[in-house]
Amino acid sequence: MDRRRFLIGLSSLALAGCEAGSWLEVPTRVYQPGMATGHALRDLKQLPEPQAVWCTDTLILGSGAAGLSAGWQLRRQGYRNFLLLSGPEWYGNGASGQMGEVPYPRGAHYLPLPSLASSHVREMLAEMGVLRGDPQALRPEYDEQVLVQAPDERVFANGVWQEGQLPQRGRSADSLAQQQRFLAQVARLKRQVGRDGRPVFSVPLALSSQDPQWLALDRLSFAAWLDQQQLTDPVLRRWLDYSCRDDYGAPCDEVSAWAGLHYFAARGGHAANGEDGAVLTWPDGLNPVLRHLQRALEQDGQQRLHQGTALHIRLEQGKPVVLCRMDAKVVRIEAQQLICAMPLHVLQHVLPTLPEYGYQRQQALPHAAWLVSSFGLNRFPEEARGVELAWDNILHEGPGLGYVVATHQWLRTAKPQHTVFTAYQALSRQGPGDARRWLLQANREVLYDMAMCDLRQVYGRMDWWRAAREVEITVRAHGMSTPRPGFLTHPGLRALRDHTGPILFAHSDLSGLSLFEEASWWGVQAANRVLGNAA
Repeated sequence: MDRRRFLIGLSSLALAGCEAGSWLEVPTRVYQPGMATGHALRDLKQLPEPQAVWCTDTLILGSGAAGLSAGWQLRRQGYRNFLLLSGPEWYGNGASGQMGEVPYPRGAHYLPLPSLASSHVREMLAEMGVLRGDPQALRPEYDEQVLVQAPDERVFANGVWQEGQLPQRGRSADSLAQQQRFLAQVARLKRQVGRDGRPVFSVPLALSSQDPQWLALDRLSFAAWLDQQQLTDPVLRRWLDYSCRDDYGAPCDEVSAWAGLHYFAARGGHAANGEDGAVLTWPDGLNPVLRHLQRALEQDGQQRLHQGTALHIRLEQGKPVVLCRMDAKVVRIEAQQLICAMPLHVLQHVLPTLPEYGYQRQQALPHAAWLVSSFGLNRFPEEARGVELAWDNILHEGPGLGYVVATHQWLRTAKPQHTVFTAYQALSRQGPGDARRWLLQANREVLYDMAMCDLRQVYGRMDWWRAAREVEITVRAHGMSTPRPGFLTHPGLRALRDHTGPILFAHSDLSGLSLFEEASWWGVQAANRVLGNAA
């Protein structure tokens, strides 16, 4: 990418809540995974003729966490005759990039310690050597290079860094009391069991209690629940709003109260060598986990993975037939079983009969738009006073979601010379549709200035400019589904989750929560249904 001079200060920056910028000169590229392919599928009027015909027992569409988990489960159970088609982006939201010697995430960047309920994730980590010992132990040991190192989190408030996510300095007695009251309620909810004997909140979501008393939380917004609890402190509410935008891409007045509490109360993982609440992370986010699943599919030397995109799905004599574009060739793939492990907003264009499975397009959950912006640095910028640079760095009043440091887990006596800071931003100030229309019009200069919002506030313009050497801005126009009130009883999602037959569904969209554990759960469940049909 040629070097460009950026004149920043365009009126459209109001969407991001950013102040006007200044002249900067940094080589910048914009990466838009799947956008061109998705628009082509949406606008496709006539199907091309196939140039080849392939046959397989099972075809998996999608190489994100759900698709690779489905293949992983099939392969480890001895099932051999299946193929996986990647879709437009290998690994989906778990993709990564590299600047020089430093890898970085293009999406998901951490994994909370998995609880016993997420046994499928524990088994994956045990295969990788990340989890050591018995995967079913209450407190297994984890690889120190992956268990997040201190300082893991800090928050920037009033020009000073503080430890943790929630500022403590200068708060009133009432503000601190409300914080403690909320945390005490969360602690009780972590232990709460419904009348059906299940935990109220679980990961995966499918194992949560179905007790109507607790499902009623899904009928109101998280903000409304907080109002009912008289949790009105602005500092606390700003943190909870950040938490909803971080996990769901929307503020707490748009998120289900059940989902808002799930964010805090569903995690139950422990480590023998780490604190409760710790996370697992790699320089390139979750990509190493997905690469492990990919390698597991190819251990016997068979070529099961193929680069390509599905164009159309139909049933012929009760069997799935998929028309695919693979490089310059169009291939017809005939299968006995099909696992659709792609986002539902894509699937609705590929499977015209999707409404017959109970999912109506007008029922679709909203998908939040995201920017994931990685800055390759020649050196570490000068830090403001307070605690030292952490892995996750949050601005209490910033328009974005802060930034993570790719080299944080490199256990060395001195900092490496080069690093990558990856800044996250959910475009939640407008509705998802308006945000996507804005993204189609936004040029590189505007995207750059939006990506810089949090970093500029912390480091200033000139010091950052001297440190930065290149920038990649990843645009995820449909980054994640947002669990609005009523998502738990969404009839279309329930129909897809319960469906059995030659076409199966697997994606985190089925849960309404964009989490690795949810996506991999549905992948494993779909594979188990294939295995049951093959038995």
